[in-house]
Amino acid sequence: MAQSGLDLFPYTRMRRMRRDNFSRRLMAENQLTVNDLIFPVFVLEGKNRREAIESMPGIERLSIDLLLEEAKELVELGVPAVAIFPVTPSDKKSLLAEEAYNPDALAQRTVRALKEAFPELGVITDVALDPFTVHGQDGIIDDEGYVINDVTTEILVKQALSHAEAGADVVAPSDMMDGRIGAIREALEAQGHIHTRIMAYSAKYASSYYGPFRDAVGSAGNLKGADKKTYQMDPANSDEALREVALDLQEGADMVMVKPGMPYLDVVRRVKDEFGVPTFAYQVSGEYAMHKAAIDNGWLAEEAIIMESLLAFKRAGADGILTYFAKQAATWLKNN
Repeated sequence: MAQSGLDLFPYTRMRRMRRDNFSRRLMAENQLTVNDLIFPVFVLEGKNRREAIESMPGIERLSIDLLLEEAKELVELGVPAVAIFPVTPSDKKSLLAEEAYNPDALAQRTVRALKEAFPELGVITDVALDPFTVHGQDGIIDDEGYVINDVTTEILVKQALSHAEAGADVVAPSDMMDGRIGAIREALEAQGHIHTRIMAYSAKYASSYYGPFRDAVGSAGNLKGADKKTYQMDPANSDEALREVALDLQEGADMVMVKPGMPYLDVVRRVKDEFGVPTFAYQVSGEYAMHKAAIDNGWLAEEAIIMESLLAFKRAGADGILTYFAKQAATWLKNN
């Protein structure tokens, strides 16, 4: 940018506007509000049950009745939506993931309970098969362990339909199969679910930041050290992410997701600049665990670091953030 004489010091002093709180507030380019927050929740079978997640201190698996109590707090705080992740008992897991589309399975029952108790709360469901397969992969595998794309998509369609029929507001395919967004959109339209939104995990990377999440949903033990590199994206690539997003939008996605979050803020920015569509990011379990460990050790200031991390998503262009800090952040925003 060319500079005139008046742009030069001392005529221009950048610190003038930073001197006082009122002027810092007036020139703030981005702002975090409760409207930006989505709270991921882990739900388990039974009643009056809660289980701590060792690798995610402060986050618990909850039975539906206790989740409803949590949801009441979230509604009072103004959090717009929750994202449901079921913990599937081992005896319900199978090679063909039949429990994924059982109308009376845990995720479907959770949706119905939440929508009955809190119709104003947005309910987002995870469309993927890893909680339901005996091997922990996101799809159906062949004899060599390779995930079969089109067979998997057929089951994902059944799963998405079962979620929509239970009352889910948003189905969120996180599996990264080719063509699944179009197949799900076509099925939703055909069955009259014209208002069901699709949040596509369009740029989901084969990341090492997912470990605590896999502990939380009980798929880590099934995965047994295997990876998901044949369908999730290579962390080296960002041009490829734009192709994935473009395809999902063409197939009928209403919103797109980048996952993980902070290590991939450059991808969030590129997606928002290129497409200008509702763009979301997931501050994943590994990010939560790192922040929490540093906070609990006294190395980082809790409120300051959490709010800064979430504001970074907004600066990068995210319209909303899935974060395990959502309840804390909403509380601070309300009190401040």
